[in-house]
Amino acid sequence: MSSGERLQALRDAAAALGPWFHNIDLGGVMTAPDHFLGDYPAVKWQRFAHAIPTDLRGRTVLDIGCNAGFYSIQMKLRGAARVLAIDHDPDYLQQARFAAETVGVGIEFAEMSAYDVGLLGERFDIVLFLGVLYHLRHPLLAIDLIREHVVRDLFVCQSMQRGDPGEEVLQEDYPFSERGIFDRSGFPRLSFIEHRYAGDDTNWWVPNRACTAAMLRSSGFRIEANPEEEVFVCRPIPRPTTFGAVYPAKARSRTKENVAV
Repeated sequence: MSSGERLQALRDAAAALGPWFHNIDLGGVMTAPDHFLGDYPAVKWQRFAHAIPTDLRGRTVLDIGCNAGFYSIQMKLRGAARVLAIDHDPDYLQQARFAAETVGVGIEFAEMSAYDVGLLGERFDIVLFLGVLYHLRHPLLAIDLIREHVVRDLFVCQSMQRGDPGEEVLQEDYPFSERGIFDRSGFPRLSFIEHRYAGDDTNWWVPNRACTAAMLRSSGFRIEANPEEEVFVCRPIPRPTTFGAVYPAKARSRTKENVAV
């Protein structure tokens, strides 16, 4: 088979798995060359890649909501000893497996929800939570569970954001009679989408920047960097409140049957 024929076979195989949301370079074949956001998520990655260690040898990574695996692949290319990529959508996982195999990196995959991370029964040095929060009906619950069960060192969170990009200093308490604070544009705000946004009925919540930051702090994360307006690099610290996730997370450990390499 000539190089041209091999390239066409690869192009046909990628197209059969489409449509793709991640535009991934599979050795000259781009999976989503006409993406409405451009070369996405590479253009996003370029803006915060410097905030994650370039040498990940000996480190473990959990990619929650991996989609087609762009970020998981980047972690392996940086030398991560182990990458586990999870997603609830089997079609995305099929794309991710194909992409990883084509690029030539070893990644583990599991079909599971962000709410079920407690079933993994282990912690990871780096946990990625990129482009997931606004697709969840219970976003704060998911962050609580991630903090409680799987983060050892770095937590990297990215969410679509709308509204005022500022974040003002707020008091720790206000009297019941205070109403005006809620009208301030910089007050943490999580907007609920009843139907759909951008034609996507999985877009449930859209936070402003102050809200994303406040949710992370509330769940027990210290924000160490905000390298891109939607990206927060955090480390776990003691939770500031005794109230946290209410969820049957301490269930059976995952079995080998639901994890495939």
